[in-house]
Amino acid sequence: MIKSIVGGIIAATALTLASTTAFAEPEVVSGPAADAGCFVPWAAETKFFKFPKKEGPYRIALANGYIANTWRIQMIQTAKAYAAQPDVAAKLKEFKVVSTGEDVPAQISAINNFIDSGYDAIVVNAQNPTAFAPVIKRAKDAGVVLVAFDNILDTEDAINVNVDQKGLGVLWANWLAKHLPEGGKILEVRGVAGTSVDTDRHNGIHETFAATGKKWEVVEVLGKWDDPTAQKATADAIAVHKKFDGITAQGGDTGVVQAMIDAKHAFVPFGGETENGFRKFCAKFAGEGLKCSSAGTGPAQVAVAIKTAITALEGEVVPQSVKLPLAIVEDPNFKEGQDFYPDQSDNFFVGNAFPTCGINFTAQEIMGQSKENQ
Repeated sequence: MIKSIVGGIIAATALTLASTTAFAEPEVVSGPAADAGCFVPWAAETKFFKFPKKEGPYRIALANGYIANTWRIQMIQTAKAYAAQPDVAAKLKEFKVVSTGEDVPAQISAINNFIDSGYDAIVVNAQNPTAFAPVIKRAKDAGVVLVAFDNILDTEDAINVNVDQKGLGVLWANWLAKHLPEGGKILEVRGVAGTSVDTDRHNGIHETFAATGKKWEVVEVLGKWDDPTAQKATADAIAVHKKFDGITAQGGDTGVVQAMIDAKHAFVPFGGETENGFRKFCAKFAGEGLKCSSAGTGPAQVAVAIKTAITALEGEVVPQSVKLPLAIVEDPNFKEGQDFYPDQSDNFFVGNAFPTCGINFTAQEIMGQSKENQ
């Protein structure tokens, strides 16, 4: 009798585990996505997922890594602002935010804790694209929708939301090649080492330079997408190398230009990100040689990632990999009140909207939020 009871318990447990695993597996279906204008597949071969529908409201967590720059701070603020919008808030039982710094194991541990705590979906800006395999499997087995954005995950078992980061490096390098047709000495101010964004942008820059057949000397420094860090790195590079023919920077661009001004370095062509302060400089000094290509993706891509997670939980079709558009403006087309805002903070990233997803924010909405964990 005891054996039969134990056997029944084991069988029931196995059935429960099997049904949990079945629940965790999204069905691969034909496109298009539920919101085809927003959820654009990365490529023709991108798969489309349909997760089993869960009843809301949902518990969703944001597991961020690095926080010590303005893009990440604005991203956290944007996430909170989006979650607070009435139509989104109505679908959320809880929205949790944790930033763990540059410690990859700490970020993985945070995701594991969210899985163990029964969250329905986890949105992650991954500190390393290849280190998350075990936690990706745990999320999948637990039926947790995992959405990575910006710094994405090297897997097809999670949903990735991003812009073409390598293409951004290509764009900047082409801008410099256009203005320096014979090649030259370039200062490359990189981001956070080990992240997919930094690696992809860097590869796009160097592959494009190599394809021109011209002679390029590239000096690399780490700016961590942060104005003070990038400003010091640029100042140090100018002190050592004296003169550069062009500059490309992944972020912290306002600080890079300020370092040029402080060192009395001549203005040169610049391929950079979308900070408001950088664009102010580009407009102000265009006539003195600061010819800029300002392109990137606003921190609002976190809102697209949250929207994707909610859509997946509702049982709607989403691509496994979502491609977002870049925000681009280039000299001589910097327009005050549209491409940059003199009365707003230098640290505010412009182009922080995705109209095709119905996502747009005022500076007041974002700046009213804190960067702290919640």
